[in-house]
Amino acid sequence: MKLSARNVLKGIVKDIDVGAVNVELLVEIATGVQITSIITKKSYENLGLKVGKEAFVVIKASDVMIGSN
Repeated sequence: MKLSARNVLKGIVKDIDVGAVNVELLVEIATGVQITSIITKKSYENLGLKVGKEAFVVIKASDVMIGSN
């Protein structure tokens, strides 16, 4: 797999919440570090994702916002 994105993080699918149109995935990229992503149900089906399966989180953005209080 070759991508133009520089931020590709390997992880394990920890939770899947299937909705009518979209699927929310929780991917653990390190112990205690999780990223949530929402993808279409069609993409979820095409990728064959299941809890416990390896997956790659790909982040490509020109702006990343940070907040603090």
